[in-house]
Order: sequence, then structure tokens, then C-alpha cells
Amino acid sequence: MDKSTFCEKLGSAYEHSPWVANAVFDAVVDEGLTVHDLDAVSLAGHFEKVFMSSTRDRQLAVLRAHPELACAQADLTQLTADSASEQVGAGLDQCSEVEFAEFARLNTAYREKFGYPCVIAVKGRSRSKILNIFRMRLQNDAVMEYQTAIRQVCRIAQFRIEDVLSD
Repeated sequence: MDKSTFCEKLGSAYEHSPWVANAVFDAVVDEGLTVHDLDAVSLAGHFEKVFMSSTRDRQLAVLRAHPELACAQADLTQLTADSASEQVGAGLDQCSEVEFAEFARLNTAYREKFGYPCVIAVKGRSRSKILNIFRMRLQNDAVMEYQTAIRQVCRIAQFRIEDVLSD
């Protein structure tokens, strides 16, 4: 797989941040490997290493690139294809009025407190579980929440990489 194809297929692993895939490809080549030498777990590890070693500003930009939770009910066109699929898969497009209102309230409170949207790897989770996680995370301090948010970004990326490689 050449760099262009790699970046086309995996450039969306980190939301609106193809620079991660670009850097991963270069790092893999620098190690004398090809992307075909790596399984999904190893490749996700390379992606995580690049992301975690990037500057705080770059990490914050990735966090801020993620959509708010349950905004899919408002307008699916606001989401990337990956985010739309993940939120629909978790049923966030089927919220009751009460759930949607709570997501809206939590989204606003979270963004005001932390300066970026709450990032949760929603794959395999129910709406009620996601709401419970969201409520708990809003109680975190800024340092703890930042660490939690960037770990969730990496988890989302791992799911996305696994999906691409399983095709």
C-alpha cells in the first residue's frame, strides 16, 4: 500500500486529522516495515504513539474536531461518515425528547467546563450507558478529563482501524 492509499483509507482514524496517518506511514517506513507487516493492534499502537507524542495543541485540535454526542438527532450531515455510523450504531439518533434534552444540557456544560466536546467511544454502548458515563465525566477535574478524553480518542481510532483492516 502506498502512502496515498494508506492515508486515504486510514486518514480518518483520528477525527479530521489525517496528519496522524501521514506521520504513522512515515514512522513505519523509517522502521523498515511496510503497513502489511502490521496487524490492526500494532497499527493502532503506531497511531496512538504518534498522537500521544504530538503537542498538546494538536491533541486539543483533535478533541475539538469530534462532534458532540447525540447531535446526530439534530443533523446527521454535521458528522463525518465514521462519527455518524458510530452514533447511529449506539442509537444516539433515536433519543427520546428527554434523552436528547439531557444530551444537549450535558454537551453545553461539558464544553463550557473543558473547552472541547465530550469524547466517548460509543461503539458497543447503549444510550443509557453513554449518558451515565457522560454524567460521571462531567465531574472530573480538567487534568483527569483531558487524559480520559485523549484515551477515548485513541480507542475510537483503534475501532476505526480495525474496521478498515477487516474490510
